[in-house]
Amino acid sequence: MSEPDILIVGGGLAGLFCALKLAPLPVTVLAAAPVDESSSSLWAQGGVAAAVSEGDSPELHAADTLAAGAGIVDEAVALSVAREARERVEDLLGFGAPFDRDARGRLTPSQEAAHSARRIVRVKGDGAGAAIMHALIATVRKTTSIVLRENFVAEDLIVQSGRVVGVFARGADGASKAFYARATVLATGGVGALYALTTNPPQANGAALAMGARAGARIADAEFVQFHPTAIDIGRDPAPLATEALRGEGAVLVNRAGERFMIALHKDAELAPRDIVARGVFAELEAGRGAFLDATKAVGAAFAEKFPNVAASCLSAGIDPSRQPIPVAPAEHYHMGGLWTDDRGRTSLPGLWAAGEAASTGLHGANRLASNSLLEAVVFGDRIAKDIAALSCRGSAPVLVASAAPAPSGDDADEAKQVRKIMTRHVGVLRDETGLRTALVALKTLHDKALEKNNLDLRNRTEAALLIAASAYLRRESRGGHFRRDFPDSDPAQARRSSITLDEALRLAQGLSETMSGNR
Repeated sequence: MSEPDILIVGGGLAGLFCALKLAPLPVTVLAAAPVDESSSSLWAQGGVAAAVSEGDSPELHAADTLAAGAGIVDEAVALSVAREARERVEDLLGFGAPFDRDARGRLTPSQEAAHSARRIVRVKGDGAGAAIMHALIATVRKTTSIVLRENFVAEDLIVQSGRVVGVFARGADGASKAFYARATVLATGGVGALYALTTNPPQANGAALAMGARAGARIADAEFVQFHPTAIDIGRDPAPLATEALRGEGAVLVNRAGERFMIALHKDAELAPRDIVARGVFAELEAGRGAFLDATKAVGAAFAEKFPNVAASCLSAGIDPSRQPIPVAPAEHYHMGGLWTDDRGRTSLPGLWAAGEAASTGLHGANRLASNSLLEAVVFGDRIAKDIAALSCRGSAPVLVASAAPAPSGDDADEAKQVRKIMTRHVGVLRDETGLRTALVALKTLHDKALEKNNLDLRNRTEAALLIAASAYLRRESRGGHFRRDFPDSDPAQARRSSITLDEALRLAQGLSETMSGNR
């Protein structure tokens, strides 16, 4: 067995940035797919939130984060992240990120919803994610201390003597391989592929939640799922995104009759927090009135130049956004929950760190502020790198014993579709006790099937979904991205972060299954 090294699971912004910040320490990065094709970071449109303009400040940025997070943001984390933002933007510039600048070379940030200042450092309107990732990928490929292993899907953690010492990952040939490490970082993204309508790539299936929870890690804030209000509703999976920056530029939301419905719902109308806008759009669709993002007046003929990615998605469906409103619908976009971490990115399991959307750091609370996700990825990518580098300078490598690899998993396409249908129908934009109970029972049945078939992929999907649904069932109030029809108000007594284990979620689902069976 080779000497343990540093293992990063995930080829998005958090994973690659962490790997670069660890150089020249040897790092292996596992990516579920080619890194230049399919990470959520690559598709991010808005940019990096950072107080870089005159008159703005980290304190104002933190205050906006607290307001959007609906009462459960960790204030110390929000302030420290905001204060590190400028330095991390400078890091990205150093890695080649081509952020927009004016004629004098100054960064030219844009406005997004719920920000009190123009602080979204972006690239050509809606191209930040792709531009940042292409710059980082090029740098990673030139960095000799980083070994990039693409098309390896992590399925389970390797735990020995209570410590995480690596992962089992399945290659393109279907065989599972053990990757051992002194330090393991999970940066595998979010949970979008658990929902039928999402803006996330297929690899974002909640595997980090399941793997970590199965090993005993603490899961935090799992009920808080953010639905982007303006996914472009043209029947594509994943759904392309109409960036929030469009609304920052003055685009408005209208129904089929041309009425601006957000004016009656919030003082900030289209620039209200995402959860409120998503519910507003959902209500119009549910009532049969349709929902459209109209940028014909605010952007008009300049649309293709200012927002080329959105324009391309619309034109591919026969919609000219410079002259026509864009049909939109809420789609799963970001998970505020994840593996609980401290302010250094350490999970509750020794040897395991988490970064990016796989983690729950306390920054986002119940509702992520626009463009704080890319910021969190680089801030915690940097913190984890520093923490691991400090630890690698002392202590001996753990003594490892070879672990048996899991058996090949069978095809689970039909069951995966069932998970997506259950989550969208019952654990989506609007929730209630009846629907959540139905979801938990159905997911437990699918989980039992995964165990019978020894199918790790389906097991990961169902366990991640169970953690989200159980947390949503237990929070009997509405807050941020979690809205209960049966408890539509926020309860001050519940203004705290949540925590759940996999055993707790399974026991809840089993109890509900037995109760429903007994009532038949």
